[in-house]
Amino acid sequence: MSAPAHFNLTARVLHWSMAVMILAMLFVGVGMVASISERPWLVDLHRPLGIAILLLVVVRLVNRLRNPPPPLPADLPRWQAFAATASHWLLYTLMFAMPLIGWSMMSAGGYPIVLWDGVHLPPIAPHDPTLYSWLRGAHTWLARLLFATILLHLAAGLYHAWVRRDGVFASMASGSPATSSTEDAPAATSTPAGTAG
Repeated sequence: MSAPAHFNLTARVLHWSMAVMILAMLFVGVGMVASISERPWLVDLHRPLGIAILLLVVVRLVNRLRNPPPPLPADLPRWQAFAATASHWLLYTLMFAMPLIGWSMMSAGGYPIVLWDGVHLPPIAPHDPTLYSWLRGAHTWLARLLFATILLHLAAGLYHAWVRRDGVFASMASGSPATSSTEDAPAATSTPAGTAG
């Protein structure tokens, strides 16, 4: 069975829609910290968006395992290939961890996890102020790591699109086959969700 020339449609839709959702979440998080007056509605947006991301990343991981991404270009330096693979799995880890830590943090703080009127999630951590404080710190630092990883992922995608022009970006942007037999994907795939499909 030959390797795919590009990411499948499901992977591409999930990649770009989740990229928008994750960037929105990061800015909503900043807004929650920066503005007391806007905090209530931002929190109301943050919770369901986080759970949506958690559900979508499960779908995305299943799709990726069932539909392997295109191979990286054969002439890509080994360190870049390693960085591409490592950054994609780091992104997957963070996309899982951030919502779960946020959910655990709210549980430890004794706050109701309300998605919308009448729909509440059960607590997944014991009510414990010390645990709440620790999880809050972890959530903040992992959000910073996620933002930094996204910036590097975006830079890699643009590098493949504008410098190498090897079809890697196109394989996620439009599903077009790479311009050479060394089509890649995950490496530059592109950005946050670009972690493939």
